[in-house]
Amino acid sequence: MRKIALLFGGFIFLISSCAPEEPLPLEPGTATLIAPANNETCLDGSPLNDTQSNVPFSWTSAQDALSYEVVVTNLLTQSSQTYTAATNQTTIALTKAEPYSWRVKSIGEAGSTPAESELWKFYLAGDAVVNYAPFPTELISPRSGANITPDVNNLVTLNWKGSDVDGDLTRYEVYLDQSNASTLISTLDFEANDTSLEVEVENNTTYYWKIIALDANGNQSNSGVYAFRTN
Repeated sequence: MRKIALLFGGFIFLISSCAPEEPLPLEPGTATLIAPANNETCLDGSPLNDTQSNVPFSWTSAQDALSYEVVVTNLLTQSSQTYTAATNQTTIALTKAEPYSWRVKSIGEAGSTPAESELWKFYLAGDAVVNYAPFPTELISPRSGANITPDVNNLVTLNWKGSDVDGDLTRYEVYLDQSNASTLISTLDFEANDTSLEVEVENNTTYYWKIIALDANGNQSNSGVYAFRTN
């Protein structure tokens, strides 16, 4: 509401005026992923050449979404690409025999906030591949760049999550040091997707850590290196 002052015959009159408010933009709903299925080997890609296959992606239509963005990440290189789709499906050319994650962003009216779906993973089949390396391990904590206070015994807990489409993940190699995570400190048999290990550290020190996941066929994957500092 605004007020307008008018002067008549030496008297001031205040007139109220109600200006119409702009309607708020409709917020888009969240899409539900359909295919490629989560944690599955994608066997139905259409080969393009020796190195690439076309992969069909689909998800449910989201309410009040005008378009979609499909974010695909190569889990080996950690490189992400975003693809725009006008409907709830699209086809994307990807490199064969590599693991990927994907999610969909629902894009609504101007001024609205995009809605993100869950994150799913899949392994794109290669030519004559019968066994796949584990997915690169997801480092949960300490997060990279975190400041951590050790307990009274100077221990810090490393936590990570692993998975393998073949179900033959056998062990983890844990690397930790103060330079580049090249020092193997422990080897653990695979027992569950979520795994933890307590390690002894020094105060006021920066540490680097990574996890190598290995399966029964000798295939392996590297989590990448995270750094954290102790208080």
